[in-house]
Amino acid sequence: MPQTNSYLYEAICRQLAAHIHERRFEPGLVLLEKPLADAFRTSRAPVQRALAELESHDLIHRFDGRGYLVGSKAQAGTVAPVRRALKPLLSELGNEPEESIPARSSWELIYVEVEQVIASSLVFGCYRIIEADLAAHYAVSRTVARDVLSRLQHSGLVRKSSSSHWLAGPLTAKDIRELYEIRSALEPLALRTASQSLSLQTLGAMRENCELALRQPDGPAADTIDQLERELHDELLLIDHNEHLSETLRRIQLPLMQAERYLRALGIPTDPQLPSEHRIVIDLLMAGSTDAACAALSAHLQAEARRSISHLKTAAVIPEPSRLAPYLHKMQD
Repeated sequence: MPQTNSYLYEAICRQLAAHIHERRFEPGLVLLEKPLADAFRTSRAPVQRALAELESHDLIHRFDGRGYLVGSKAQAGTVAPVRRALKPLLSELGNEPEESIPARSSWELIYVEVEQVIASSLVFGCYRIIEADLAAHYAVSRTVARDVLSRLQHSGLVRKSSSSHWLAGPLTAKDIRELYEIRSALEPLALRTASQSLSLQTLGAMRENCELALRQPDGPAADTIDQLERELHDELLLIDHNEHLSETLRRIQLPLMQAERYLRALGIPTDPQLPSEHRIVIDLLMAGSTDAACAALSAHLQAEARRSISHLKTAAVIPEPSRLAPYLHKMQD
């Protein structure tokens, strides 16, 4: 008998409770649905129910921000929110016995990887995604492959041609300019909301990471830039009560940030000014100058747009990477 989401939420609840009881999750740690869903390779629905169950057992509580804080409701207002990258903490979840987590839907097991692979390819042109090749590559059925692609179509990452072929890309200079224009309008709005629940401790940790990046003798490494970008544009900005805003931002950010991450991995040099731009935003937030921080974030995004267009031109002379997935087939101009 196939296992349902009810069993999955119970297993997630048990594992999170164990992490709390064993203090692998410190008091005040902010738990967000998306990082948890990614860690368990599932949708948000069972994570939402697991968090509600933990709240009913007084292991976590709501606060004036997005997500939950680890700790009982009696600690509300006495424990500062701790916003840390959850991935290193949650990596231990993958070491639990496989049978302790019920089988996920097949599409959920491969969705995140397919999403990242396709988003990373967009700077190299237009690709046709062969449904049968996708199914064969991941050893899933055509139905599962179609389900993944349908969800990616809903997110705007892929589209169907007039002949019903699945297509992705290209990401053009015009696309980059327009997407960054939208980000420049929406991200300061998200920052203004997030700033109301940010602690000086969180901002101080982010600032120190910027300082460490600036002190690297050969300039910030690609993985350092990836970390700084996640901290500001994902972990900080997406801490928002407005789920629609967060989801819209994520869809807009996805192709831009994945493409940049992939190009950095290929060796395209990082801009040493980026940590300084982040630091300015953080310094202004720490000083309580929210309007100036929003303006600095907008200036940073405009600089990012210029860098991305420059990187796109560089990518045009780089041979198409051989590492792209076999289900992606380059369309000829």
